[in-house]
Amino acid sequence: MQSTKTTNIFSDFFESEKTGGLILIVCTVVSIFISNTSLGENYIHFWHSYLNLSFLKIELNYSVEHWINDGLMTIFFLLVGLEIERELYIGELADFKKALLPILAAVGGMAFPAAIHFFFNRGTDTQSGFGIPMATDIAFALGMLSLLGNKIPVSLKIFLSALAIIDDLGAIIIIAVFYSKGISFVYLSVALGIFILLLVFNRLKIINLFFYIIPGIVMWYCMLKSGVHATISGVLLAFAIPFNKNREKNPSAIVQHFLHKPVAFLILPVFALANTCILLSDGWLQSLTHHNSLGIIAGLFLGKPIGIFLLCFIAVKAGLCKLPEDISWRHLAGVGILAGIGFTMSIFISNMAFPDVNLVQSSKIAVLAASFIASIAGLGLLFLSVVKKNAG
Repeated sequence: MQSTKTTNIFSDFFESEKTGGLILIVCTVVSIFISNTSLGENYIHFWHSYLNLSFLKIELNYSVEHWINDGLMTIFFLLVGLEIERELYIGELADFKKALLPILAAVGGMAFPAAIHFFFNRGTDTQSGFGIPMATDIAFALGMLSLLGNKIPVSLKIFLSALAIIDDLGAIIIIAVFYSKGISFVYLSVALGIFILLLVFNRLKIINLFFYIIPGIVMWYCMLKSGVHATISGVLLAFAIPFNKNREKNPSAIVQHFLHKPVAFLILPVFALANTCILLSDGWLQSLTHHNSLGIIAGLFLGKPIGIFLLCFIAVKAGLCKLPEDISWRHLAGVGILAGIGFTMSIFISNMAFPDVNLVQSSKIAVLAASFIASIAGLGLLFLSVVKKNAG
């Protein structure tokens, strides 16, 4: 019964993610196209225009893009946190032996890209971009994998999902540790105090979501003012919301189910529109040869598959874990390449890594270029593995 529930949860998750991934592709193409037409100046200006909101004498004056990246994306991070929580309780991460393979894959898939970017940029003003190629985009990667339909084993889709979720957790830690600036310990202390209060509510088995959402909003505000990136509050809130294996009384599952479609079909598409309004000015192709761009492209396209494949190979040969029966090494290599699709998190980190707008723009172009190459190469290798299997 439990395995059936888990399968149904994953099916819902996979369907929303693959459709959301295809929508992200459309939004990205549309945004870049509009940015480079006669409407481009007004389009870009809209995302950078300021929106002032006030509540109880609290003034919040940020650009539309900032509201999206620090506000709406907190909801995305909340969903990511809930997905991590679910995986830890009833998913692939609940059993350590099953979890070890995607955990090691994620570690390799984060460490190698960061090392490659550091190699290209050590000692330069772009060294801080090492976090950009570390993340895998779940929606895009599953969207690409879905193009092969039922020819791909379900266990491979689950492996990629688990890998990407762990990858997201790693990216969240990187953001909190390396991309937080000008810390206000007063606001941070209040935010963490609220988090502790929510954990107490959890321990007291309070399941009314009102007692989590309202304090969670206050925690977001304090985190925003603290200098630690506001989206971290979404993850903290997710870990505080109670998880119960009985889905009828499971606050975590209720919130996760409620958020899946708004995040996949509204928040992430809006994020894509706002963050890919890239003006392809003269010399944008040459920017791909800059050491920062080379580090991003090589990190995503080469570092990801090498790190994932190598650590999995070592772990399996050492007897620490084993490949699922229906997954071949060719499958693993193909998924490793697809993991080089780093859209959402990579673009998100690009915004925080550099103060220079031009560097942010060139980083985004490099992320898109690497993601495109990884999509084609990964699908190509997986398609060949399907053809070879059928021929055999």
